[in-house]
Amino acid sequence: MKRITLIVLSVSTTIMVGLNNRLALVMALPPLQDIPEEILRMEIVTAARSPIDGSLVSASEYSKLQLQLSVSPPPKLDPKIRDQVFLLRIRKLLLQIFPFLDI
Repeated sequence: MKRITLIVLSVSTTIMVGLNNRLALVMALPPLQDIPEEILRMEIVTAARSPIDGSLVSASEYSKLQLQLSVSPPPKLDPKIRDQVFLLRIRKLLLQIFPFLDI
């Protein structure tokens, strides 16, 4: 009786594992409507969103806007304040490396 129970249990377990593996393979596939990433990379983008307000802009307007945003205005901070900030950053770095310093 134990032998028959063991055989039935092993056969049913084998069947369940086999079915589970096949279902897992089918579930791992992407849906048919999904466009592959390789195709999406090759598409030419002709419309974009403005980084300022999120409105739709054309590709040429977007490139002009990116160029305008990449040009940084001259610094408006006083040189003394800039030096103080630099020294504070160095102090913070030194305290992280050498926490026992009393500076």
